[in-house]
Amino acid sequence: MTFAPESNGEISNIESPQNNDSIDVAFPILHGPMGEDGTVQGFLKLANIPFVGSSVLGSAVGMDKDVMKRLLRDSGIPIGKFLTFTDETEPLGFSKVVNLLGVPFFVKPANMGSSVGVGKVYDETTYQAAIELAFKFDLKIIIEEFIDGREIECSILGNRNPIASVIGEIKPRHDFYSYEAKYIDENGAELEIPARIPDVVADKAREIAIRTFKVLSAEGLGRVDMFLRQNGEVVVNEINTIPGFTKISMYPKLWEATGITYAELIDRLIQLALERFGREKKLRTSYL
Repeated sequence: MTFAPESNGEISNIESPQNNDSIDVAFPILHGPMGEDGTVQGFLKLANIPFVGSSVLGSAVGMDKDVMKRLLRDSGIPIGKFLTFTDETEPLGFSKVVNLLGVPFFVKPANMGSSVGVGKVYDETTYQAAIELAFKFDLKIIIEEFIDGREIECSILGNRNPIASVIGEIKPRHDFYSYEAKYIDENGAELEIPARIPDVVADKAREIAIRTFKVLSAEGLGRVDMFLRQNGEVVVNEINTIPGFTKISMYPKLWEATGITYAELIDRLIQLALERFGREKKLRTSYL
C-alpha cells in the first residue's frame, strides 16, 4: 500500500482513498536514519499529526554526532575530543590522529545508531578497516578519543521543563558496548540501576543531562549517555532521542527506579506530544 500525509491529521491510502485513517497521536519507535533523524517527524508535521518525542530539529541534531558535539562544546558542556571527515576529505593518517587523540580511539559514522559501523582502533591496520566500515554507513564520519571512565546514562522527560531520572550504569562485558553486546549477546552487558556513585556526582550528571537535552532542542524523551572519569568529571557522549523502550530497556527502567511506571511513562509522553501540538496550532503559518 502507498500512503501520503494530509494536512487534516489523516494519512491517506492512495490505492484505496475510502480507507483513510485519522490518527490521534503517533509514537515513533524507529531507530537510526529515516526514523530518528527528523525525516519521519517532518512527515508527521506535514500531516498535522501530533507525535511523541523531538521534532525535526531536535531529531536531526541528535542523530548527527558531529553537529551534536559542536553544539555541546560551544555551550560549555564537557565532551571528548573528536575529529570530523567527509567522503570528500581525506582522513588524517594514523600517527597524526594518535598525536591528537591518543590510542585507542573510536571511528564512527556521524549519522547512525546502536553502535552500527563503529570501530575501536588500536593500530594502523584496524584504523584503515574502521574508516572503510564507517564510510559504508554515512558520508561523514567522526573519530573520537577513548575516554577511560564508567558508562552512565540518564533518562529525560519533558518539553520546556524536562526532568531527569536516577542515574544508571552500563557495564559492558565486551571490549566496548558494541552492537553485538547490545542486541546479540544476552550477557553482553550488566545494567546497574541506580548507579553506585556519590549523590553529588549523580546530581551533577542529571544537571548536565538536562542541559544537554535543552541545548540540542530535544523534546518529550531522550536518554543522555555520559562517561564518568576517575576524577569525578562527567563527560557527555551523546543523546538518543528515541531510546530503547522495551520493558527491559534502560530508559523505562531508569524511570521505574525513579517512581514512574511503564504505563504512566507512556501516558505522560502522549500528553507531552499533545501539549506541544496544541501550542504549535496557535502559531500562524502565513502572513495573510
